[in-house]
Amino acid sequence: MQQDTDLGPHEKPGDLLAWGSQAVLDVAAERRRQIETEGWTTEHDDKHTAGDMARAAGLYASNAGTAMHFGTTDSSICDTAPYGWPWAPEWWKPTNARRDLVKAAALILAEIERMDRMPPYDDSLSGGDGDGFSAWGGEPRRDES
Repeated sequence: MQQDTDLGPHEKPGDLLAWGSQAVLDVAAERRRQIETEGWTTEHDDKHTAGDMARAAGLYASNAGTAMHFGTTDSSICDTAPYGWPWAPEWWKPTNARRDLVKAAALILAEIERMDRMPPYDDSLSGGDGDGFSAWGGEPRRDES
C-alpha cells in the first residue's frame, strides 16, 4: 500500500539515499544485516503486530541517550534487558550509543515498512485516530462487551 510521505513532489524514495551520509548508509547496512544475517524477513516482521519493533527501537534510543547523559558512549553498561523489551533478554545487545541509535533507526524503518504493507481499514471501529493503521495487524479491535 502506498503511503503519504515527506518527499517533495519530484522526489523518489531512492533520492534520499543520494545524501550519502554515513548515518544513512549505516542504518541501511544494519537493516540489511537484520534481514540477511538474522533472518528478520518481511514475513517475520509482519508477525510483530503489537508495536514490538517500535518499542525495541525506543528502548535502544533511550539507552543511548541515558549513556550520553551520564557522559559516556558505552551503552553496554546497561546489559540487562529493560522493562518493556519485547523479546527474550538475550536479544538485548547494547554496545555503544551510536551503534544503539543505528539499531533503533533500522528497527523504526522495519516498523514503518511493516505498517506500509498492512491493509487499510476503518479504524473508527476501534477508536483509532484515523491514520488507517492498527497496531493489531490491520484488524480493528473490538470491545468485548
